[in-house]
Amino acid sequence: MTIALVGNPNSGKTTLFNALTGANQHVGNWPGVTVEKKEGRLKENKEVTVTDLPGIYSLSPYTLEEVVSRNYLIDESPNVILNIIDGTNLERNLFLTTQLLEIGIPIVVAINMSDELEKKGDKIDLSQLEKELKCRVVAISALKGTGINEAAEVAIESAALGKTLPVCVFSGSVEHTLAHIEEAVLHHLPLGEQRFFAIKLFERDRKISDKLNITAEQLAHIEEDIKRSEEAFDDDSEGIITSERYTYIETVIGKCVRFKDRGERTISDKIDGIITNRILALPIFAVIMFIVYFVSVTTVGEITTEWMEDVVFGEGGELFGVHIYGIPMAVGNMLEALSVAEWLQSLIVNGAIAGVGAVLAFVPQLFILFMFLAFLESCGYMARIAFILDRIFRKFGLSGKSFIPILIGTGCGVPGIMASRTIESDKDRKITIMTTTFIPCSAKLPIIALISGALFGGVWWVAPSAYFLGIGAIIVSGIILKKTRLFSGDVAPFIMELPPYRLPTIGNILRSMWERGWSFIKKAGTIILLAVTCVWLLSNFGWYAGNFGMVAPEYSLLAEFGRSVAWIFIPLGWGDWQSAVSTITGLIAKENLVGTFGILFGFAEVAEDGMEIWANLAAHFTILSAYSFLVFNLLCAPCFAAIGAIRREMANFKWLLFAVAYQCGFAYIIALCVYQFGRLAQGQDFGFGSTVAILAAIALVYLLVRKEKHSFA
Repeated sequence: MTIALVGNPNSGKTTLFNALTGANQHVGNWPGVTVEKKEGRLKENKEVTVTDLPGIYSLSPYTLEEVVSRNYLIDESPNVILNIIDGTNLERNLFLTTQLLEIGIPIVVAINMSDELEKKGDKIDLSQLEKELKCRVVAISALKGTGINEAAEVAIESAALGKTLPVCVFSGSVEHTLAHIEEAVLHHLPLGEQRFFAIKLFERDRKISDKLNITAEQLAHIEEDIKRSEEAFDDDSEGIITSERYTYIETVIGKCVRFKDRGERTISDKIDGIITNRILALPIFAVIMFIVYFVSVTTVGEITTEWMEDVVFGEGGELFGVHIYGIPMAVGNMLEALSVAEWLQSLIVNGAIAGVGAVLAFVPQLFILFMFLAFLESCGYMARIAFILDRIFRKFGLSGKSFIPILIGTGCGVPGIMASRTIESDKDRKITIMTTTFIPCSAKLPIIALISGALFGGVWWVAPSAYFLGIGAIIVSGIILKKTRLFSGDVAPFIMELPPYRLPTIGNILRSMWERGWSFIKKAGTIILLAVTCVWLLSNFGWYAGNFGMVAPEYSLLAEFGRSVAWIFIPLGWGDWQSAVSTITGLIAKENLVGTFGILFGFAEVAEDGMEIWANLAAHFTILSAYSFLVFNLLCAPCFAAIGAIRREMANFKWLLFAVAYQCGFAYIIALCVYQFGRLAQGQDFGFGSTVAILAAIALVYLLVRKEKHSFA
């Protein structure tokens, strides 16, 4: 038996899914599309499969999520639908319910956040609502876990009872048109399915007409009736159905709901009066994100990372009064006791452990960052950020919808790029794809932490500046690209529901933090392990004195390759082969940059000698060149996985090349200006690099301020 969880975004659907299935779940993608698919076994009954469908507002094919959910319900026909409804926003949520009732699949309505309704003094008459909807209705609180087992049991019982019949009755003329459509082209379908398909044909849903193989003659026949209804209502067919649904919903709510203080402002409204205030919103946002990155990277995060470096991947330390060796020394002693060949010892200790350990040392900082982000998402603040930034983005030719992929990109650039599919405008979508990876993702956090800690001594402003640098790069790029012929055009409208503020549970925050963190750890154990092993081999073998074999790093194959490309980065202040090679390996996975440094600058050896971790690295950079290095690696082309996602979303190899070239070129110009203008500010000589930087800055300013060809208001 299969239970399909269906509901609006922010209705508590995923929280309910986690509560029902626990650890008995797996995540993948729907066949043929990159939309997340979650399935799990019911904890109380392993024979029942629970499928968590993407959050949707309707069964109309506006977004890929809606297409996926509708196709699943129609084609797979689960045994029962468990429709999760936000009880604090009943009218909007019931819009989807009226459509689900028409599919012909048994349905149970779960009114979520019933505890919040009780606090407000509102009352929903569940028995009356059952009579109106002609299906079972239960009250739950997914966050607190109350009523969820009852909801599952009722869903199983409803599946055994059979299908439901539609209950939403429209105006007479609309019903007449729907009846004619059913009689003319849908009479061969089961009675329980005719209503849904008739409405979709009335709305001129081409995907449905194609699915049913409706001929052009049949469409022309029913088109006459549809046009007559549009003339009678002075509205288009889709608008007519929407209006009719809400008229029905208002009637149902009037019979079933008693509001205590409907006109009073809620606590969420009062908080939004400050949080989304036109003057205070941006400063508050800046302060919040500053605190997030400052705590994650510079204060608590740095303390935990130092412990990882000194104890776990260093000399070791005291644990319950017993001295324990760090991993490199413990493994090294074991390999030496087993008389393992020296080159293999070096590969394992100075290659695999040093490279992967250099990355894993930053895991505590990542977990702290993920914990903050999970809290901000769960409490409802992230939705406000999209609303707030819509005002700014719109001035520069992008809508607030572009911030949703950027927000997702803080975890990983790949799903962030894929999230751009919700943007209707193809030009806006391409700009978003090209700029989403400017925001620091979890893979870039070790780079930020490394530069901030090892090269800047943990200065407070470095880590937060990386986040705001990404936001600034997105805004600047939006202005520049939107003024070109390729991307000019009007801005798509942005409508977004702001969910009420909720205090998230510790369990949900920890679960979200662990899922993201574990994904990072798995990558370190696979892709990064393979990459750093290759780096060790290339950095320890090469030609010397006419012979090929193990050599000092400066004579290795990797060094030869690094020197051949290092000249490109000399104007940026870091033209040594180690930095060049690390930047290039970072294209495989951004964490590789830290792992490569760990090998090339002797992470394991430094740790064993008791020296300060990364002291060797710090000697290769000045403050200016270090920040230039950070800027370039934050803004340049993302990892191979994200580049692959860009290729899939752009669906054109030329667009992929353009996107990567723009990202690398933009990163180079910004890093060049940072380093060269910094040199001039320090009173150093004016040279060729300074001239190029000035010309590049002038060109950048021109592209920003030149006359607009379109208005974005």
